Amino acid sequence: MPVALPRTVVVSLLLPPETQVILQGDATSASPDPNSASRDSNSLPGGAVRVAFNATSIPVDATNLQLKNGFGLGPSTGPVKNNFWSRNWSRGTGPFCSSLPRIRVDAPSIPIDAGPIPGDATANRVIPNIPIDARWSQNGMTVAGGNGEGNAINQLNGPFGLFVDDDQTMIIADYRNHRIVQWKMGDTSGQVIAGGKSQGNRLDQLNGPTDVLIDKETDSLIICDRDNGRVVRWSRRSGTTRGQILIDNINCYGLFMDDQRYLYVSDTEKHEVRRYQIGDKNGIIVAGGNGRGAGLNQLNWPTYIFVDQQQTVYVSDNRNHRVMKWNKGAKEGIAIAGGQSEGNARTQLSHPNGLFVDTLGTIYVADSVNDRVMRWPKGAKQGTVIVSGNRQGVGANQFNHPDGLFFNRQGNLYVVDFLNNRVQFFSIQ
Repeated sequence: MPVALPRTVVVSLLLPPETQVILQGDATSASPDPNSASRDSNSLPGGAVRVAFNATSIPVDATNLQLKNGFGLGPSTGPVKNNFWSRNWSRGTGPFCSSLPRIRVDAPSIPIDAGPIPGDATANRVIPNIPIDARWSQNGMTVAGGNGEGNAINQLNGPFGLFVDDDQTMIIADYRNHRIVQWKMGDTSGQVIAGGKSQGNRLDQLNGPTDVLIDKETDSLIICDRDNGRVVRWSRRSGTTRGQILIDNINCYGLFMDDQRYLYVSDTEKHEVRRYQIGDKNGIIVAGGNGRGAGLNQLNWPTYIFVDQQQTVYVSDNRNHRVMKWNKGAKEGIAIAGGQSEGNARTQLSHPNGLFVDTLGTIYVADSVNDRVMRWPKGAKQGTVIVSGNRQGVGANQFNHPDGLFFNRQGNLYVVDFLNNRVQFFSIQ
């Protein structure tokens, strides 16, 4: 269905220099303006590409921007130059259209200028397009903690959720140390960036944080300060010593911010997920909210959440041992992983936690009590183990209650190994 657009639409994608861009459009509804498209590696990280269209509407395919009658642009040979767009515009199967890799990106189902799209420099996270048959190294590398339980700067104590920034810096909710720590890849110790002043409810303290994310627009952390019953914002600017309460009186567990900067929070007491605009204290229910239970309109101890470009909400329904999918506006959800009672068969989960959904709709979930990470392709009746499943332990190929997980833009996997007090890194192969 065509989507109404302003006359000039600017799309930003983070791409390697050799990548060809294929954008939705056809000769009747969109005309590319090569003079207004350029590669600007100074103002956007990663050598982002800005592409402008002069158009009133562009048909949007909600799953793939490589379209049938697409316009391609990209250099056929030689180095990328700032003006190469004006030389190399081509429609259909021009000489360079088949010679370079193409980028596949989820399209928004809203006007394109209404918010960041995947890969935009202002988006809160870039969702990787992971091949359905991808494999990962089976021996994890410890990239944070791993030095026993403790509160030294090279230790963690019961870590829960994590967020990985574009530069591979890990932001970790160090639950039992009542702090948020930042850990750069390759470092042997972390840095306390919020809390860490003992357990408490002052604005410079945290009490059992379970999840954290980065709001890029304000360059701040948003933290589920669980045992204080609040969600707080903490600036990342140097010298910040206290947070600001965004939401209070909530038994929060998991957080997610979508590309329109709506904040989603799970509540383990009300067994629901709510969506908030920043500054809103009440929010609206987007999953659960019908009391504790196993019905399709209910949740039982929702923990981590994930939200896709269509504002579909995915929930780790921990004590129902399933992952639920709630389409936008739906009154009940769909069980898309587990839900066959608690167990360790490939059709089952046991207290699922960390959750991630890629651009293909594949579910990745930390199956905590089974000490494994599972992959459930879209529509699958059973999952596959992608990491561990080797029983509980401290080995490089083992977990002890995996909790939070995260994929970076390359598809590498980070897993919070809760009771081993470490974060494990598994490279995609």
